[in-house]
Amino acid sequence: MKIRNSNSPARTDSLGRPAVSGLYDPANEHDSCGLGLVANIHNDKSHKIVTQGLEILVNLTHRGAVGADPLMGDGAGMLVQIPHEFLQKVTDFDLPSAGEYAVGMIFFPNDADLGARCREVLKKALASE
Repeated sequence: MKIRNSNSPARTDSLGRPAVSGLYDPANEHDSCGLGLVANIHNDKSHKIVTQGLEILVNLTHRGAVGADPLMGDGAGMLVQIPHEFLQKVTDFDLPSAGEYAVGMIFFPNDADLGARCREVLKKALASE
C-alpha cells in the first residue's frame, strides 16, 4: 500500500475522485444511506453522546430499510460503551472487572413456543462454553 505524502498534490481518477492513497480507494465508493456517527475523541463518557446519537436516528428517516416491512425493525441502533456501574447495580450476580466481559443483546421471536425453543438452544450453547 502506497501512502501519499500529505505535502504532495492530490491526484484524481477519471471520475474526478481522489486516486488510491493511504486507506482510501475509490473502488470502495458506494452509497451508504443512513449512516451517522457521533464520537468523543477524548473517550469521555457522556449522556450527551447518546442524546446526539438518538437525534441522528430521528433525522435519518430516509434510511433505506425504513418502511420496507412495517412488522420488522430496520436494524438501526447505537453502539455504546458497556455501562459497568449500572450493570453492577442491576444484576443479581457478581460481574468481572470493567473491560473483562462482553454484553450480548438477543431478540427472541414473539411466538411463545418458538421463543422458548430458542431460549433452550441458547442455554445449551452457553452451558457448553
